[in-house]
Amino acid sequence: MNMANTAVVAPPPPKRLEELSLPRVFMRDVALKTIFRKNANTVTYLSKAICLPIGITQEIIDIARGQGLLEAMGTLGAHSTTNEMVYQLTDSGKARAMDALAQSEYFGAMPVPLDVYSQQVKRQSIRNVHITREQLMGAMGHLVLPSTLISHLGPAVGSGRSILMYGPPGNGKSSISNGIRDAMGDKIYIPRAVEYSGQVITVFDPIVHSAAEVEEDDPTALRRRNRFDTRYVLCDRPTVITGGELSLNMLDLVYNPTARTYQAPLQLKSTGGIFIVDDLGRQAEPPQKLVNRWIVPLEESKDILALQSGEKFEVPFDTLVIFSTNFHPNEIFDKAALRRIFFKIKIDGPNQEDFLKIFALVARKKKMQLDEEALIYLLKTKYPTIDNVYANYQPVFLIDQMISVCDFEGWPYKMTKELVDRAWANMFVKDEHIVK
Repeated sequence: MNMANTAVVAPPPPKRLEELSLPRVFMRDVALKTIFRKNANTVTYLSKAICLPIGITQEIIDIARGQGLLEAMGTLGAHSTTNEMVYQLTDSGKARAMDALAQSEYFGAMPVPLDVYSQQVKRQSIRNVHITREQLMGAMGHLVLPSTLISHLGPAVGSGRSILMYGPPGNGKSSISNGIRDAMGDKIYIPRAVEYSGQVITVFDPIVHSAAEVEEDDPTALRRRNRFDTRYVLCDRPTVITGGELSLNMLDLVYNPTARTYQAPLQLKSTGGIFIVDDLGRQAEPPQKLVNRWIVPLEESKDILALQSGEKFEVPFDTLVIFSTNFHPNEIFDKAALRRIFFKIKIDGPNQEDFLKIFALVARKKKMQLDEEALIYLLKTKYPTIDNVYANYQPVFLIDQMISVCDFEGWPYKMTKELVDRAWANMFVKDEHIVK
């Protein structure tokens, strides 16, 4: 379902070799390495492997043949449904493929030049997404939220800028972040790999990117038509979620010394989508240091990365960054850092009325029969012991505890005072001295 009312322009399939904007030697070597590693011995097979139209793939094959690196071996013959020419590497072709592999193990999809990808990023920018109140509420329909919170969240999400959500733990900051992601709803094009200065950086990551199903043309048809450049993968807008494990080096290019290729850092993989930094303040590096790393990208919509050689270069930064913390912002940031975070939204615990709504919703979902006397006991006897501080996680926690007791004792799913006592005992640990 396309919830966000934006029409993303697809990268058109290239029609001529020159449109790829890559050096011919580079393209030839990627093709030779792919033939060598995958035994891609026909133009159809190779074209699918390097994600280029058949006509352009044939041009690359012809270049390699003209240089004595490939030779034609005749057609597939009577046992095949097609009458395709079969190619194989010559001895010098194998030598060239091995030499190219020694420089970089990368083969397969032809990379997209970084400056070409940057143009596609602009066409599908997160800042082009317009989300309505109805879309945001629809994506968060499973959460009980005050209407004022939606009023704050809506403009923040629509801006495509940075958001800091703060407040006591257990009140759904992570769930709200996921709801924002779900509200996006549309799809964008992620390159399998990009090229900069002869270096290949892989971007598409099946762990981060959820590929959409794309109708493929009949491979046996004489004229195959790709609806977009298949060096890209059509995906849901990506979401990268990090927590206490986030470190500054995770925001740098990842170099594989064995393959001699690079992998895009997390924020580049999240381009066009959302980067959620959960539990800010729990990382090894102080929050101020982490946010300082984001200052230039957040303000200038570009990031600076470095190759192994030390050469630095710009990449697009088109990501909605959501910081989520249980600390008060003044405790972990100075005023300059806070100024650079565009929206600050406090996520408080529910009042008693909203707590009861959540409790009833969870009980109905989990088939726990409520009891008025036991509910009053919970509200009037238990909650005053913690100054009537309610949190969104508590209904799920308490009801799950009660269900566990019922399952063990063989009791029906019906709330009682005893169940409340046993569930409550597991929600909080008393301060007491332990004798060693």
